Amino acid sequence: MIELYGHPFSSYTWKARIALLAHGTDHVLKQVDPGHPDNSAFVDAAHPAGKFPILREGQTVVVEATAIIEWLAVTHRGDAPLIPAHPGEAAMARMLDRVFDNYLMGNVMRIVEARIANPGQPDPAALEAGGAGLRRAYGWLERWLGEHRLPNHVSLVTCAAAPALLYADWVEPIGSEAPRVAALRAELLALQPVVECVNAARPYRKLFPGGAPDRD
Repeated sequence: MIELYGHPFSSYTWKARIALLAHGTDHVLKQVDPGHPDNSAFVDAAHPAGKFPILREGQTVVVEATAIIEWLAVTHRGDAPLIPAHPGEAAMARMLDRVFDNYLMGNVMRIVEARIANPGQPDPAALEAGGAGLRRAYGWLERWLGEHRLPNHVSLVTCAAAPALLYADWVEPIGSEAPRVAALRAELLALQPVVECVNAARPYRKLFPGGAPDRD
């Protein structure tokens, strides 16, 4: 049985779990929080920075969400084309994975961390920098989607994009100038593996720094 160490509200836990759900791969989510000290201790020992998600199957331990998806694509093949077969398309999928992690989730975290550091008065410079970074990323993605085709769902791109676009829109709404990005977000949130992750995370929305919107 595969064990996935993480938390239902964690975007990167989602990223790995979407791939597992898309393939119908049996697994158990080992929740990492103060109520599960053994799971937290395993993560602290297994990851160089004590972070999740981490996948464990027998003696195999894989850290980092992208690496977990790459490993699943090789060892647990299923109907979902996690990594495109064509080398060029696979390279583009990996490129987009970096875009969603670094420039969408990365800027979401700038805003979230500012709200955590000072809930009553977050650093305005950090909020503006995160918002500007997201608007720039939306613009780039809007242009890219107008000129290219995404890999079929559920791919590495799906797994990275779904949580990134969900949370990004919460902190910097996707405007009317990026209709393709908004449409992609809606498309991803309708996929069954993503729906399962959204529903599992729903009880924790009150923890979202600055408050979660009453939608999605």
